[in-house]
Amino acid sequence: MLKRIVEQSDVADILLRALDGQRLTVDDGVRLFESEDLLGIGAVANVIRTRINGRATRYIVNRHINYTDICKNRCRFCAFSRSEGDPDAYVMTIDEIAAKARSEWDRLRFTELHIVGGLHPTLPLSYYTDMLSALKTRLPSVHIQAFTAVEIAHIAGIADMSVRDTLIALREAGLGSLPGGGAEVFSPRVRSIVCPQKMAGSEWLDVMRQAHQLGIYSNATMLYGHVETCRERVEHMAALRDLQDEALANGANSGRFLAFIPLKFHATNTDLEALASPMSAMDDLKVYAVSRLMLDNIPHIKVFWIMLGVKLAQVALSFGADDFDGTVVEEKITHRAGATTPQGLTVAEIRRLVQETGTVAAERDTLYNDVERTPESCSEIAGCQTLAGGGR
Repeated sequence: MLKRIVEQSDVADILLRALDGQRLTVDDGVRLFESEDLLGIGAVANVIRTRINGRATRYIVNRHINYTDICKNRCRFCAFSRSEGDPDAYVMTIDEIAAKARSEWDRLRFTELHIVGGLHPTLPLSYYTDMLSALKTRLPSVHIQAFTAVEIAHIAGIADMSVRDTLIALREAGLGSLPGGGAEVFSPRVRSIVCPQKMAGSEWLDVMRQAHQLGIYSNATMLYGHVETCRERVEHMAALRDLQDEALANGANSGRFLAFIPLKFHATNTDLEALASPMSAMDDLKVYAVSRLMLDNIPHIKVFWIMLGVKLAQVALSFGADDFDGTVVEEKITHRAGATTPQGLTVAEIRRLVQETGTVAAERDTLYNDVERTPESCSEIAGCQTLAGGGR
């Protein structure tokens, strides 16, 4: 059946090379985006997904915290950011961050805190190191994935330190890994329109390069569906793939990208409402499928259900994605841009949604190690599967 589907495709030559394990070129990726054969591309992406990750769909019990919405950049695509002095702007204290994390720990027993915020113009390095230290003191077993590459460069500038030394200071305070945000689309043309004050794409890549050289793992993202072309999307993926090649060449002690996360642009309450072209569900699924075919050295493709929508996120699990993200609990950035998805999902809801797709729900930690819940650690989590209960 797959052979027949592929042979009838207008991009059969590309799909056959992908199935053969050959690396696709940028021109190949552009042709995939331009093709109308979504089902053929998706079918091959699903085969590749299964080769790499089997039938498991991973999820994480996590909690998001956005410590401030004050940001000096005020990117045009962003509905979350505020300027210092705005009446609804906020900055959380260290005690407030720790208290919020601790209260959710009692309910969720999460394995990861995901922490990002705006580029506050005056918060010192000590704010970030104290935040990490306080969280690790209160929740020593929890992995802290915090601060995008853009935030890292900003904190280094505030502290008048190198990016490398800043990363070392943050790691010593408790930083575990970096999230993938802030990448947007690397194209200088795109960035001049959507985020003219943000660091260049090459600078984002260099922060990640230095993190990987220090053994710090990270994710990578792409914000799609605004003013970018198909070629600019594929060039973005190719740049990530090249950096991953560097990390893999540096051996086992190097960090690397764990997952690629396509992020669907939400235009409401942004300066790009008039410019953005709505993406169809077919367009969204093609982004996931092409990502899986192009990014042959990044093991996981994550679907951020908050931005894509729960139902379409389920479908994406058959178009190359293998990770359903997590419980999240509270999400502010996309909801300020008009998202109508829930703020969070329970473990029971995630497992049901995954199982409805015919794949196997498997809890992971940040570094993609399997998590097996004991009855004691599972008792307060609805829908949790324990080792004794045969959850995997």
